[in-house]
Amino acid sequence: MTLDAHAHAWGSPSEDHPWVNGTLVDDIAGFDSHTVYTAERLLRDMDRTGIDEAVVVGYPLPEWTDNYYVREVVTERPRLYGVVMVDPFAEGAADHLRECMAVDGVLGVRLGAACPYDRMWKTFDPSATWLREAIAERAFWEAAVETDATVQILADHRQLDQALALVAAYPELTYLFDHYAHAGPETPTDEGTFARFSDLAEYDGVAVKVSETPHASDASFPYADVHDHVRWLLDRFGRERVIWGSDYPNVSDVATYGESRHWLRHVEGLSEADRSWLTGRSFRRHVLA
Repeated sequence: MTLDAHAHAWGSPSEDHPWVNGTLVDDIAGFDSHTVYTAERLLRDMDRTGIDEAVVVGYPLPEWTDNYYVREVVTERPRLYGVVMVDPFAEGAADHLRECMAVDGVLGVRLGAACPYDRMWKTFDPSATWLREAIAERAFWEAAVETDATVQILADHRQLDQALALVAAYPELTYLFDHYAHAGPETPTDEGTFARFSDLAEYDGVAVKVSETPHASDASFPYADVHDHVRWLLDRFGRERVIWGSDYPNVSDVATYGESRHWLRHVEGLSEADRSWLTGRSFRRHVLA
């Protein structure tokens, strides 16, 4: 069974849940998909692409900690799991996380480490350092441990030292790192900041996602200029801890859903068994087991 570990869906704006993130509103206008991309549309696209299940990662068109749509989606659609967004510094953050994790199908929480804290999910800045400060929010992390929440982190590769400090502080948690940590084809693997993944791989609870590949690459399908990064990650983490995700429809400005899935067929050195792990087995073992 194929599982997309990173997809998005969102509902229409409403009085209770207005769209306030102008940056994302502008972005979705350029997608090759509907401006309101509901779970029903996602499921239809999954069926056309041969994908059995998917993880709906919160898409902050409303206030970024407003998780109403993800919670609604996983409650009503058994083929979909969810990842919410919680502010670890906010008053009541631990209770907010517990409330979300009590919903069947919600698997964890996503942290936008690559975003400036005062402009969360509006822009990216690899110099942001708030993730290191969040390590001290013990009540939040204790709630994550208590609820078995997977911690999904969008970090730039230049921030992996902060992420390593978090993992070292709470090694009992399960972690997922998104989107190649914003590395591109020109980012060296064996030296420099991306190589910190070697240190993260020492922790059994850490996995990395080869997701948003059409945007990570400077080439057209099948995105051959990032295949070396895929092979390097497989060498460090093993196929059991490298996970594919499409980031659809976020990548629909440059790729179809099919292209965002099928590029893995063209990575030299991957066996059919490897691809089976990346497109479902690794996520189920790492997060759902």
